[in-house]
Amino acid sequence: MIRKVFFRIAIFGGGIAFIIGTAAFAYAYFTVSIPNPNDYVNSQATIIQYSNGAEIGRIGAQNRTIVPLAKIPLNVRHAVLAAEDRSFYTNRAFSVTGILRAVVNNLRGGALQGGSTITQQYAKTAFLTPERSIQRKIKELVIAIKLENQLSKDQIFENYLNTIYFGRGSYGVETAAQQYFNRTVNHLTLAQSAVLASILRSPGYYDPSYSKENADRLTNRFNYVVNGMLDANWITQKEVDSIKFPLVRERITSGSLSGPKGHVIALAQKELNSLGFNDDQLMIGGLIVRTTLDQKAQQSAVDAVDKQTPAKAPEDLHIGLVAIRPGTGEIIALYGGKDYLVRQLSDATQAIALAGSTFKPFALIAALEQGIPLTSVWDGDSPQIFDDLGKPYPVSNYGDEQWGQVGLLKATAHSVNTVYVPLGIKVGPDKVVEVARRAGIPQSVALMPTPSVVLGPASPHVIDVAAAYATFAAQGVYAKPFLISQVQGPNKGVLYEAKPQGQEVFSKDVMADLTYALGEVVRNGTATYGTSGLKRPAAGKTGTSEQNASAWFSGYTPQLAASVAFFRDNASITLNGIGGLTSVTGGTFPAKVWTAFMKGALKGEPRMYFPKPVNIGGTDPIVMATPSPSTQPISPTPSQTP
Repeated sequence: MIRKVFFRIAIFGGGIAFIIGTAAFAYAYFTVSIPNPNDYVNSQATIIQYSNGAEIGRIGAQNRTIVPLAKIPLNVRHAVLAAEDRSFYTNRAFSVTGILRAVVNNLRGGALQGGSTITQQYAKTAFLTPERSIQRKIKELVIAIKLENQLSKDQIFENYLNTIYFGRGSYGVETAAQQYFNRTVNHLTLAQSAVLASILRSPGYYDPSYSKENADRLTNRFNYVVNGMLDANWITQKEVDSIKFPLVRERITSGSLSGPKGHVIALAQKELNSLGFNDDQLMIGGLIVRTTLDQKAQQSAVDAVDKQTPAKAPEDLHIGLVAIRPGTGEIIALYGGKDYLVRQLSDATQAIALAGSTFKPFALIAALEQGIPLTSVWDGDSPQIFDDLGKPYPVSNYGDEQWGQVGLLKATAHSVNTVYVPLGIKVGPDKVVEVARRAGIPQSVALMPTPSVVLGPASPHVIDVAAAYATFAAQGVYAKPFLISQVQGPNKGVLYEAKPQGQEVFSKDVMADLTYALGEVVRNGTATYGTSGLKRPAAGKTGTSEQNASAWFSGYTPQLAASVAFFRDNASITLNGIGGLTSVTGGTFPAKVWTAFMKGALKGEPRMYFPKPVNIGGTDPIVMATPSPSTQPISPTPSQTP
């Protein structure tokens, strides 16, 4: 009896569900219309915005050329059919078995999917958003049915071939042929046709320019497509035996990425990928991406580099600039190069340069944490020899300057190497490395706990150093740098929202004394000349690497931190002679770029002040014992600073 009751309830429930489903589908059929396919062009690009909502650029602005079906070779058409829908010309608008398979998968908790016919794919890509919902799937089926009732198979196939996304910013077979093989679609070989058909299923998964794994997957799918064409008698066994996998052209970017903004858009795309938004979503998802970039600050960064770059600079001179809001990690401005299309490697986030004396603050922090005061007195004569695990380590000051007995504060202002190396030895090179890590220098940057670590033989990215100095500006709070603030879907629903999280890694007292010391660099030290026009409180550190291979200025005001680096293609090539200077130090062009940027970025912002120093360790001079210089004659080594 109970079984019968449950059986009747199940039948009744199933009947109700069927009636509701039928009614919903009928309602959708009469209310959903086929949009104009031309409205799709450019409507689905991902828009990248400044923090104020102004547009920076787009990912996926469609690159498409319409080609009539009659001008698309049979090999191309057959390859696509073999890859995507071999029974297209005989089947209906949608695959019943494919939908049933998708329903079972969805009921099991899997992702929504379709076993889609070409008609369904065209309906989905040309008229719908990529959202994964039952409502969108119903609309897809309705549009597919109406397309089949109103258009011929050839018309649907032609529209599909001119609409489908092939990766690399190309929509349709004509632009895809140019992107992958540098030729028009009517000149594609059989093998090239099979490659294009193989890639369109998921460009990010099969485009061989991304990885070796992609290349292997593409080869397997290529064989699947070729065998499918053979099974359908579209090609002969002789053609299969003679076919060879073709050379695929390396990826090239579209004109929308030209200039400095290309580096911003490329970084945004990389960060979006890391957040789970794949390339297909970015190309056709209609997303709105709000970045942390301040439009005024970004323009100031570009202007500063343009105006302060030395005249007649060599072609391989690279300038990177990154500005970060202290305490949040928001990237406020980024300059990765003058033209992304000329050099895709970002000078701000990907290229590396010897850090030079921008690393000295890490030794100073370690000293302050151990109670060594700014008033401590050291031997600043040059040259000196120190012990490096039993080996002599000669150290000279810039220009072999002699400072005699000098206080740590003044040694910081003038970047005295023969003070900072023994300071690092006294606090422990391992402590210097540990402080650098806490400040924000990532594990990917190799740091060796040796006496030379304070002079910056490491090669970080500009963004790494900017993040560390932002920690100083935030009074000891580190926050990981990020660019993406918010991502909205095409319906304006929020898909992602950044949640900055700061972590206190240094005490405020240590940071107060550090900032006071780095303020002396700007007020009375190596950066005074280059920063003289700022007219607001600032602190920072110059850095010039060994053999003048790179030059830095990294500094901050209470509300903004930024790092600027000058370097060339190879660390063995010096900056000597650029701009008419015998030696390009951090206090020259890098400091000038930094100052010009800060003036523009902070224009109209209130003048803010740093906390006063707390004088860790007291105010009385303390003479520090240092290793005795060697009496043997030595030649001064090239300076690693100021």
